[in-house]
Amino acid sequence: MSAESAAIDVQTELVAASRERVGARLSSPERLTHGVAAAVFLAIAVLLASYAPPLDAPQWLLLPAFVAAIAVGSRIELEVGSGFTSPVELVVIPMLFALPAGAVPVAVAAGLVCGQLPSYIRGRVPLQRIIVSIGNASYTIAPSLVFLVAFDPNAGVGNWAAVTAVAVCAQFVGDGLISMLREYLAVGVDPRGLIGPLGWIFFVDASLAPVGFAAGVAGSLWAPAYVLPLPLLLLARVFAKERADRLSHVLELSAAYRGTAFLLGDVVEADDAYTGEHSRHVVELTIDVADHLGLDSRSRHLAELTALLHDVGKIKIPNTIINKPGPLTDDERAIVNTHTIEGERLLSRVGGLLTEVGQIVRSCHERYDGHGYPDGLAGDAIPIVARIVCCCDAFNAMVTTRPYRPAMSVADARAELLANRGTQFDPDVVDVILELTSGPE
Repeated sequence: MSAESAAIDVQTELVAASRERVGARLSSPERLTHGVAAAVFLAIAVLLASYAPPLDAPQWLLLPAFVAAIAVGSRIELEVGSGFTSPVELVVIPMLFALPAGAVPVAVAAGLVCGQLPSYIRGRVPLQRIIVSIGNASYTIAPSLVFLVAFDPNAGVGNWAAVTAVAVCAQFVGDGLISMLREYLAVGVDPRGLIGPLGWIFFVDASLAPVGFAAGVAGSLWAPAYVLPLPLLLLARVFAKERADRLSHVLELSAAYRGTAFLLGDVVEADDAYTGEHSRHVVELTIDVADHLGLDSRSRHLAELTALLHDVGKIKIPNTIINKPGPLTDDERAIVNTHTIEGERLLSRVGGLLTEVGQIVRSCHERYDGHGYPDGLAGDAIPIVARIVCCCDAFNAMVTTRPYRPAMSVADARAELLANRGTQFDPDVVDVILELTSGPE
C-alpha cells in the first residue's frame, strides 16, 4: 500500500485516535468499561493465584526479574489499531514454565503497571489510566488456565509444545473477544474494524511464541536461560521506534492532504460564495449517505474530500457564466461541463491522495444510465463515491436558491430524485437520501 493510501487506512485512523486518547483523561464510558474490565480481571487473577502452590526460592528470585522484563517489554509499543502490542510474549511464555500458572496473570499485571510508572510520575498519562494497564493483562487468563489444567512438568517436550500451542490459541481467542467488546463499549469502535489490527497483533505474538517456548524449555534445564529472549526486546524496541516514526509521517501526510483540501475549498468559496457553501452542505449529506451504505473508512474519507472539492474546477469557469441570472446557452453549458475535467487537472497537480480524489471528481456528473459527462460511464463503472456525490449534489442544488430559479421544496426535490432513480441516479443512493430526508420539511 502506498503512503497516500495508508494515510486513510482504517488501521492508521485508529492509531491516530489512540494517540489522542493515550494522554487524555478517560471519558465516562471508558472509565466504566475499563474499570469493570480491571475489576473482573483482578477477581479472576486473585482466584487463580489462590490455587497456585507457594513459590520456592528460585521462583522468588525469578519473579521480580519477570515483572521487570514485562515492565521493560510493555514500554516497547508497536502501534496498531486502537492501541498497541508489545513483544511481551517473549516473557509471558517462559513465565508459564517457570512460575505456577495461577500466579502469572497477577505478575503480568504488576509488570504492566510498573512499565507505566514513569509516564504516571511525569504526568504524561493520567493516573486513572492505571485501570487500563491492569485490564490489559486479561489476555493472560486463558493461557494460564490451559497451563494450570494441562501442563505437566514431568512430561516430554512434545507435550509441552502441544500445551503451549493450545495456550497461545486460547490467548488469541480470549484476547480478541475481550478487546472487541472493550473497545466497542469504551469508544464505540466497530468490532469489524478491529479484525485487521488484531490479526496483525496475533501475527506478532505467534511469531514470538516459538522463541518464548524455546526459552521456557531451556530455562527448565538451566534457570538463567529464561531471560535469553531479553536481547530480542532491545531489537524490538528499535523496530517499534521506526514503525512509530513511519506512522507519524503518514499521519502528518494525511493531515497535509486534508488541510490542502480545505484550503482549496476556501479558494472555491472566495471565488463563488454559493459554490463554497453548497459544497459544505453536500459534504454533510454525502457523509451521512456513505455511513448508511456502509462504506469503509477509506472510501468514506474519499467521499468527504470529493464532496468538498467536486466543484473546484468551477474556478476555471468565468463568473459571468457561473452567476448568469437565467438559462445557459448550449455553448455556455458546454463550458460549464468542463469543470469536472478542470477539477481533475487542478487536483492532479497537488498530487498524492488528491490525484485519486480528482479522478473521482471527474466522474461526479456521470449518469447511472450512461448519458452523463465527460466519459459516458454507466452503472457500477462509475465510482461509488462519485455516484453518491452526484446525487447529493443534485439534491442540495434543487433545495437551494440560484440566480436563475428559486429553491424547490424538499418534497419536490425528493420527487425529482425518485423520478430519476435508476436513470440519472444510483437507485441505492436515492433510497438512502429519501430515507434521510423523510422527516418534516
